[in-house]
Amino acid sequence: MNYLVFQMDLEVGNPEENRKIIERWLEANYSDDLDVVVFPEMWSTGYALEELKEICKVDGNQSIEFLQSLAKKFTVNLVGGSIAVLEGQDIFNRAVIVNRMGEIVHTYDKMHLVPMLNEPKFLTGGHNQVEVFELEGVKMGIIICYDLRFPEIIRDLALQGIQVLHIVAEWPLAREKHWNTLLRARAIENQMYVVASNVTGTKLGVEFAGCSQIVDPWGDIVQKLDQEVGELKATLELEKVPQIRKDVPIFDSRVPEKYRKL
Repeated sequence: MNYLVFQMDLEVGNPEENRKIIERWLEANYSDDLDVVVFPEMWSTGYALEELKEICKVDGNQSIEFLQSLAKKFTVNLVGGSIAVLEGQDIFNRAVIVNRMGEIVHTYDKMHLVPMLNEPKFLTGGHNQVEVFELEGVKMGIIICYDLRFPEIIRDLALQGIQVLHIVAEWPLAREKHWNTLLRARAIENQMYVVASNVTGTKLGVEFAGCSQIVDPWGDIVQKLDQEVGELKATLELEKVPQIRKDVPIFDSRVPEKYRKL
């Protein structure tokens, strides 16, 4: 399965410009053999939290419709990062998955809000449990940024049979070591591919880590960026997932009846 992952330097609070950046980048990097394209967290607005409610009154639906039109235009599946969506008085940080026909096949609202960024003041955490989606017949999952620190929800997805986990993020440079370590840990402990798209650059005084990467089920890095704007292009060898799960059968070795409820 052929992947293209965008590491983006976005314009905070400027959805129109960010949509142009996304489309120009995909036009420049598209190839006919592509299966899945991945964008980062909150790519349309960035963390303009103070202005987010006003921005997403218009932008939430526009950027989702943009993803749908983009998927149809290029006939490619999109793991469309996440977008701020206003429902009533609540703003959700929502990941959107769109298939080649431009159909929304899955959404996920970020469950864990970041207290260090004062997210709970501006955003509402997702209400639903994590669920599996499929692209090209492959079971997959998605989480958003801070969710990476909570292995419980990722194991939940692994037990539902996913072979690929996507992480879309705006992860800061100050915690880059955590990012790199946690991505490999999640791949190893769940024996699956981890595909991570982060932003780069400095926004509102915060420098972001970049370090978008693809990690295989053995914990080896397939490809990785540093802090430059750029892309990852890689083929996921999905046959590795069942083989590694057979060679080191951690799921068969679990004894959940002996684990305390978390």
